[in-house]
Amino acid sequence: MKLLPLVSAGFLLAQSISATSIQKRDTVSDILNDIKNAATCTACQSLLGVLQALAHLGNDAFVDVITSVCQSLGTEDPDVCAGAIGLEGPILAHDLRQMKIGSHTAQLFCSTVFGLCDYPAVTPYTVSFPSAKPAGALRPPPSGKTPLKVVHYSDIHVDLSYETGANYNCTKNICCRPYTAADAPGNTQFPAGAYGNNKCDSPRVLEQSMYNAIKTLVPDAVFSLFTGDVVEGAVWLVNQTEVTGDLNNAYSLMNSLGMPIYGVVGNHDAAPVNSFPPAAVDTTISSQWVYDTLSTAWTKWIGSAAAAEADKFGAYSVKNPNTNLRIISFNSNLYYRENFWLYEEPMETDPSGQLAWLVSELDAAEKAGERVWLTGHMPMGSGDTFHDASNYFNQIVTRYSATIAAQFYGHTHRDEFQITYSDYKAQTAANALEVSYIAPALTPTSGNPTFRVYSVDPVTFGILDYTTYIADMSSPTYQTGPTWQKYYSVKEQYGAQLNPPVTAASAELTPAFWHNVTTLFQNNDAVFQQYNARKSRGYDVSACTGDCKNSSICQLRAAESQYNCVTIKPGINFKKRDVATNPAHSDECDGSAGAKILSVLTANIGVFQQVLQKQLGAGFMSETVNGTTS
Repeated sequence: MKLLPLVSAGFLLAQSISATSIQKRDTVSDILNDIKNAATCTACQSLLGVLQALAHLGNDAFVDVITSVCQSLGTEDPDVCAGAIGLEGPILAHDLRQMKIGSHTAQLFCSTVFGLCDYPAVTPYTVSFPSAKPAGALRPPPSGKTPLKVVHYSDIHVDLSYETGANYNCTKNICCRPYTAADAPGNTQFPAGAYGNNKCDSPRVLEQSMYNAIKTLVPDAVFSLFTGDVVEGAVWLVNQTEVTGDLNNAYSLMNSLGMPIYGVVGNHDAAPVNSFPPAAVDTTISSQWVYDTLSTAWTKWIGSAAAAEADKFGAYSVKNPNTNLRIISFNSNLYYRENFWLYEEPMETDPSGQLAWLVSELDAAEKAGERVWLTGHMPMGSGDTFHDASNYFNQIVTRYSATIAAQFYGHTHRDEFQITYSDYKAQTAANALEVSYIAPALTPTSGNPTFRVYSVDPVTFGILDYTTYIADMSSPTYQTGPTWQKYYSVKEQYGAQLNPPVTAASAELTPAFWHNVTTLFQNNDAVFQQYNARKSRGYDVSACTGDCKNSSICQLRAAESQYNCVTIKPGINFKKRDVATNPAHSDECDGSAGAKILSVLTANIGVFQQVLQKQLGAGFMSETVNGTTS
């Protein structure tokens, strides 16, 4: 990459976001000295100015400097630093080159990457609808007819490089691979078993074991939902060849289920990870190959017309054969805070026009009298979802709440749900409109491997119950072959404890039902602690009380992300595993390694200065930019 000359005047900090800050023209060196001890939003804006100047030197300079900082600090192993920044650095540099410092976009970047700015207020936007919501439009009552069974699994994260006997206690975020000779089978004191370990993603035999269990335990299932994330978590190594192979391998194996499978695109199902540029972004780093691969894999289940639709931006709408159910699979990565292509200035209201497409599909379904299931990877009330996009999406769900029977997601790796309300500031059973069903993961990193089975009304397609099945990793026979068994059912564990109880096989798990379950959690701590344990399927459970409990219930009541009580935390560092202390692995999708490495800068400005001085020299350090200091 040819280095571009730095013309300071073209890259000056535009403005301060703080009315009380002091704006001054200063050198890179002086700005960094000023913000060393100022972990504030204003200081972050100043840091963005320096990073922007670095990005304007070209992708190679940006990647080399940030990689050197990561390696100097030991934030990650040297190969992880180089791989993660090498893949994601050009996207981050693209953002910075065209970012207006002090803007809504810059404040959002400082919030999501550095955790130093409050989340900016939602930019008001009213979604346009072809018609008003019909007067008196309500969810239809249960039909009482014999239920259907539908399987839901998610986040399989299959590691085709997993080796039985490889080190499960390595220094990287995903182990059970022979990264070094010392990690190889026969050379380590921490040999991985054949069917997985909680510090490693899924071996292929575990994936096959789940499909075999589904065929045995649910032979009468009519179809399956797979809510994304095929690819393993070694995000610093992924490339197009590997991801294409992983996707083809997984969907080929899924075919052994012998039933239709409705898939979605996960944030890990691309290389670089999370890289899904909207159509309007001018870049040569395309993810069209992801859509090509998936649409081809899905064709056998959704048909050629829907597959051609999916080839545009990873979304499709298709009628389930011989039923009145329409399944709409959308690409939630277009609203994901770690898809850094979205920080284009100004940020798009509707990336790739997907929201407009969704409105048209739902409106047609409403007019045709169809029932709809919405399915995506990331829950739209998640802390990973942009507040603006979640608000606009919520407008759509509210408008078509009488047509949408349910929503289905994965991504969090936890057994959860989220409720949509017509009024999030006064949440009641009466104004609960929709439910998002969030499936836990197959990958052992987040708890015992699992899948769900829904009991479904064959007319209304409302969810009547669901049963979660697990393979208990603590079983002494797990590594010779997992035993998949029933873990719990919603009506048995929660419905039976409501007043009045909701246990009849024909009764729907309505939005009001789920609101009442959250009230049960508030009032009966024993039941809440049972729910808390089930999020990880009983694995590595710690008590959740006080603020933890309040926040958990808040998140269940927030299918719109600005209301989910998720707080900004500074310095979300991507630390390598401490082998000595051997901490429990995170139970969430790791997402962007590059951004987490970048986030360590705020606490290590001195090292950043040293690397800049060494690699770019005094000339760069004396360049002037408009510094904003607190």
